[in-house]
Formats: sequence, C-alpha cells, structure tokens
Amino acid sequence: MKNILFPFLLIAFFYQSNAQHSIIPIPVNYVANNNEFILDDQVSLNLQTKDEQVKKYTEQFQHFLKENGINNDVSTTKKGKKTIDIIINKKLQTELGNEGYTLEVNQNTIKLTAYESAGIFNGFQTLKQLIPIETISLDNNALNQIIIKGCKITDYPRFGWRGLMLDVSRHFFSVEDVKAYIDQMSQYKYNVFHWHLTDDEGWRIEIKSLPKLTEVGAWRVERYGRFGEDREAPKPGEKTPYGGFYTQEQIKDIVKYAADRNVTIVPEIDFPGHSMAALAAYPELSTKKEPKSVSPGFKFAEWYDGGTFKMLIENTLNPADENVYDFVDKVFTEVAALFPGDYIHMGGDECYHGYWDEDPKVQQFMKKNKIKNSHELQSYFVKRVEKIVSSKGKKMIGWDEILEGGLADGAAVMSWRGMKGGIEAAKMGHEVVMTPTTYAYLDYTQGDHSVENPIYANLSLEKAYSFEPVPEGVDAKYVLGGQGNLWTEVIPNLQFAYYMTYPRAFAIAETLWSPKENKNLDSFINRIENHFDRFDAENTNISKAVYDPKVKVYLKDNKLMCELNNSVPETEIFYSIDNTYPVKFAEKYDGPFEIPVGKLNLCTQTFQNGKAIGRELLIPRTELEKRAGK
Repeated sequence: MKNILFPFLLIAFFYQSNAQHSIIPIPVNYVANNNEFILDDQVSLNLQTKDEQVKKYTEQFQHFLKENGINNDVSTTKKGKKTIDIIINKKLQTELGNEGYTLEVNQNTIKLTAYESAGIFNGFQTLKQLIPIETISLDNNALNQIIIKGCKITDYPRFGWRGLMLDVSRHFFSVEDVKAYIDQMSQYKYNVFHWHLTDDEGWRIEIKSLPKLTEVGAWRVERYGRFGEDREAPKPGEKTPYGGFYTQEQIKDIVKYAADRNVTIVPEIDFPGHSMAALAAYPELSTKKEPKSVSPGFKFAEWYDGGTFKMLIENTLNPADENVYDFVDKVFTEVAALFPGDYIHMGGDECYHGYWDEDPKVQQFMKKNKIKNSHELQSYFVKRVEKIVSSKGKKMIGWDEILEGGLADGAAVMSWRGMKGGIEAAKMGHEVVMTPTTYAYLDYTQGDHSVENPIYANLSLEKAYSFEPVPEGVDAKYVLGGQGNLWTEVIPNLQFAYYMTYPRAFAIAETLWSPKENKNLDSFINRIENHFDRFDAENTNISKAVYDPKVKVYLKDNKLMCELNNSVPETEIFYSIDNTYPVKFAEKYDGPFEIPVGKLNLCTQTFQNGKAIGRELLIPRTELEKRAGK
C-alpha cells in the first residue's frame, strides 16, 4: 500500500506546487515557500558580474519595471536592504548548461544565478511571469509596489533549438514588425528565429552583387483576397506597388536586436524551387529563360492527392547551368556575412522536376554526369549548395526533400512532412529539427471554420501540445529540437500573425523547453488563461479559440447527431437548434443530441461562471451535413 501511495503523493505535490504559478514553459522544478518579496523603488538590481551581455539583460528588466511604475537602480555593489542579485556562477551544477538558471525569491532578496548570460536572460523572463498580471499596466498607472510570491526555481531547456519561423515573402513585415515578433517569442524562451526571406511571392534581402533581386524581385502587382484561383495573374505592364525588402544595414540591426534577446536568426533562401521572384529578376537562370513576374499569389500549380503537383509556370533554378552556382555563391557569400549563427537554410522543398525532364540540355548534363533521374539531379544541386554554404564557414539545413536522391554530407534536415524525413536523417547520423505539419504549422486553422479562416488543414491547441520531437527508436542526440512555422498566405499583418502564433506557440515552447514528464494539458490550459490576460493588457492579439465549443457531427441510424466539448475546466456549453437567441437562455449541453431536419442553425457558446468566454458559433444544418459526410 505504501509503495502504491507514494507516487500519487509525489504527483499531487507536483501539481499543487505548480498550481501556484502560471509560468510558460513550465520549469523543471518549482518549490513554493511562505515568503513574499515586495518589489518597489527601494529595491536595487545588484549586478554581481562584469559580463556586458548580462548588463544589457538587466537593463532590459529595469526598463520593463519602469514601464510598470517601478523605478530601480542597477548597481555593482549591494545597496539597501532589498536586492535582486544577478550572478554568473561557474560552480553551479552542470545540468543547467548554457541556458539554465536558478531563481530564488525570499523576503529580502531575489537571487538569479546562471552559468552563462543566456541563463540570466531566461531567468528574467520567468521573473517577469511571476509578477501578478494585476500590476501590469499600459499607462504607467501600476501600483508603486509589486508582491512576488516566494519560491525556488531550477530550470533548463530540454532542447537547444527552440524555434519559430516567420514567412515574410507572401506578406512583407516591416523592421519594427520583425523586431516585435522576435521580442514576443523570446519572452517564452524561444531562441531561434527562422526567417523565410525568399519565395515565389517576393525576395526580401538585399544582395549588393545582384541588385535586380530587390529592384525587381521584391515587388509585385497588388491583389486582394485569398491566394489561389481568385487572384489574377500579373498583366503585361502592370505596376508592382506591393512588397519591400530589408537592406543589409537593417538586417544587421535586426540580428543585433535578436542577439540581445538570446535569439539566433537562421536565414532561409529557398532554392532550387520556390524561386519565381529570383527568376523574375534573372530569368536566364531557369531552363526556359522566359520573362516572369513575381507571383501575387495566383494559381500557378495543380495539386494532386498525396502531395504531388505540377507547376504551370517555371519557378525552379536550372541545376545544369554553371551560372546558377555562381549566382548561389554570390547570394550565400553576402548572407553568411550578415548572419553570425551556425546555420543557413537553403529551402529545397516542393521542387518541381518537370521542366528539367523536358529540357534537352538538362538531360544531356545528366547523361554526362551519370545522374539517373531528377531526384538524383536535385541531390546533385543540394550537394553543390552544401559545399558553397560550408565554404562560408556555415552549416547547411534544408527541408526534408533534400534527402531525395542522397543527402549531402554535413547537412541538417528540417522535417516538415511528418517525422519520416527526420527519422531517416537521424538514423544516418545527421542532425534534425522536427517541425511536422500535424503539430507545428501555425498557419493551419485553429478553431471552428464558422469563425476562422478555413484553409487546407487544422491544428488545435491541444494537438500542438501533444507534439513529441523525439520519435521512438531515434537517438535523441541527433534531434536539435523543433519549431513552429508561420506561413503568411492569409496573414497580412503583425497583429494577425500574433493571433495565429499564440497560444499554439506556448504549447510548442513547453514541449521544447520543459521535461517531458512535467507536461500536463490540464495544467497548461489553466496557465494559458493568465497569459490571455497578459496579452490583453499589452493590447496584443491572441487567439482564444480554445474557449469555443468543439463541434463533432456524425450520422447514426440515418440521424444527424452532434457532440460538443471543450478543454477548459469548469465551463458549461449552451446550445440551441430552434433558431432562438441569445444562446445563454437555451439548452445546457449534457450529451449527444440530434439535429432535426429543417432550415435551422446550430447555435452554441461556452460559459464560465455565467459569463460567455468563447465565441458564439452559428452553423447552418447544411454545413453540419457536409461535415458529417452526408
């Protein structure tokens, strides 16, 4: 009996302790104590190191406090009775690594200790989350003191690569937007910003040796509405007002801004496919060498089952043309000089081979070089690019298609088409980053299609939280980590980018930072509600789709049946099917019910403590029939 009870007591203690905070991602270890630290103007930020980066991080925290009505000095000597001590201690336990920290809150001191400056930065992000949301204010009307509950936290990351990707090709984001996106992600201990800088819809990075890439490739005709069939192709002579690019000076500024927030930028230049913007500038780099326009998002490919497709316009570089490799070398020479991180991403995804197969010169090149098929030809291209990238002192990473035909030595793989590519690469001894569509594509629809932008797939918060980057049978040492990806076909501005990123990025952050055994969906849902309030206080957009009822419809005995559920604890769902409103006076959901035949709507909404917290869903019966496959 004693042996059975003890594990349950440990679990109960763990969740009781963690119920006292709302930290995301959840720390390795959190132990509450009975102390309270009163943070006011009398508290000194005691900097016990000469590390310049730690000094910057301390000044950032000082600025955060000032924004919330507390004015503190930064000092290298202990001043006053109450201090926040910032310490670099080389004698700490080695498990903390470069990014771990300990944070201890007592009555008169807060002690933040780490091995490296990155650990201090992460500790400050946790300390900010310990400050009650009630004291955070936009107009500097916060209380003149903040009470922080006593605790001791030991914390360090599970993975070294904790990334978010932002696509700035489909829609251009300003320097200020990119900085704001980086600032937000860093607060949740993300440390890699994957910057998707080029694609068919725009080339966004200045390459001084190839000026037409931005003179031509950064601009396109203006179109509105959804990408695809509803957008017209460019017309001859039509003006190209939409777009933009980052100068090299702007990029240097953003790189420094990110580094000051413990974020490394991984630039992506997408080759050999997804290159229409580059070919608009330099059409001679394709097989047909035909003049092209930057795509405004019109339909230029036919997609078939199983992910296969046919390009209607050539958007690939010609791998048989030596001038292409001179072009690639020029691009990566300048890219490598701008980004101090270890990796450059070369894309490699969704490369259509049809134009290669049809070109006599390409076929002659393949025969001469004993290349059997177009997959091996793509591998030839990837291996040439890898040598170019490595010659710049960088490591190459690409989407999992770079495995096709044979993987280049030294290349890392970013696995997006499920886990298969990552598993294959890891078993070959290559480093991988897991970012499968099923868990990590943040452009996917996150709520009911009646109130969200429906696209080709869905990703709920709960599904994102179930992400596990190390598949069974894979040696974890080859898994660098994972990331969430935000493609921007339907995301035209920063605030909507936030809406699509969060809270699903909270879920991915917890997977990548926290120990696997610390993850618990109920605990996570409870904690994100506090962060909803934090985003609201900052006037920052965030999706609360998790509050909405989840509608499941199915046929049973030729009847249209409906089930409603919700992951948020202590909520009630009300619904009507008789076209009456408001729904709070309708039926309380207590089990599956039939949707009768007739011209009617399902109306449903989630309530907590008598107040509506989810959006009202209004779904016609005809739509419910489609969902049930009728």
